[in-house]
Amino acid sequence: MWRQYIRKVEPYTPGEQPDSDNVIKLNTNENPYPPCEGVKRVLSTFDTDTLRKYPDPNVKALRTAIADYYNLSMENVFVGVGSDDVIAMCYMTFFNSPKPILFPDITYSFYDVWADEFRVPYKTKALDDEYRIVASDYAEDNGGIIIPNPNAPTGIAEGKDFFTEILNNNPDSIVIIDEAYVDFGAESVIDLIGEYENLIVVRTFSKSRSLAGSRIGFALGNAEAVRALHDVKYSFNSYTMDRITIELGVEAIKDDEYFRECVSKIICTKKQTQDSLRNLGFEVFESAANFLLVKPKGISAEELYTQLKNRGIFVRYFNKPRLSDYLRITIGTDEEMDKLTEALQSILEAVQ
Repeated sequence: MWRQYIRKVEPYTPGEQPDSDNVIKLNTNENPYPPCEGVKRVLSTFDTDTLRKYPDPNVKALRTAIADYYNLSMENVFVGVGSDDVIAMCYMTFFNSPKPILFPDITYSFYDVWADEFRVPYKTKALDDEYRIVASDYAEDNGGIIIPNPNAPTGIAEGKDFFTEILNNNPDSIVIIDEAYVDFGAESVIDLIGEYENLIVVRTFSKSRSLAGSRIGFALGNAEAVRALHDVKYSFNSYTMDRITIELGVEAIKDDEYFRECVSKIICTKKQTQDSLRNLGFEVFESAANFLLVKPKGISAEELYTQLKNRGIFVRYFNKPRLSDYLRITIGTDEEMDKLTEALQSILEAVQ
């Protein structure tokens, strides 16, 4: 009898994590470069005796460092175990209306999973024929809005005016802008926080700051909204971030020079890779993220995904409507992308 009371949800499926290190891993949008020297220093000098004590539940050191970086107050900063944890807290905190929340039909595939998990009604809004989000679609009555910028997996970004229109049309709803990839070429809306009390901006250390393995995410918003997030967090788990991770995050955000250097290299490699793939006949979206969505020529996306995997190169294939003809390719180092291009040339020559 107990089985009938199990909650049944369709879980989010993350990118494959291969067992071997002897692969080129371009399927989960990780940063190809190591964290900054300060992170390495923390790991080599950390006093492990302190691990017998609980961490600071307020995470003051990291929240203060983030606030200083963005010229905000600590009261404007909420942190969690990766941006997934932060967004889950946002769903539980803000999306409690009987009205449906709104998000794109092609987007981060965790959004509908959380909606099902937390029993939040939702409606998806179709991207247009060019795979862009349509701002006017979000002018209808709703219980909240969540949109990534750049969008995933397209990598297409919208400007600040686009989101200002959505915010102006939704003064009574929380609007969450998920900026997981914004550092790679999109325009942030963080400076709108003081103007719109219903705006929440979500960020992560996983991509541009090379800390996917440490799970640090944060939200920025007005103090009242952040207090509400903390109330939900403390009702769920008071100690969500460990002592080591807090120190790693502080060091990572302090080293702005290294952060900008890594981001610049990835943007440069992305441009080179776009050109190489287009020369092979691929259709390539203009991406403001650290990945490319591409449509191969002369071979199906699924077959190309399989052949690349057989050669030890992992990319992401989505067997979904409007995406099944495409592959998402994370930007790696120049050497990794050169090997990808060589593999693609070889595969295409074999099928011609």
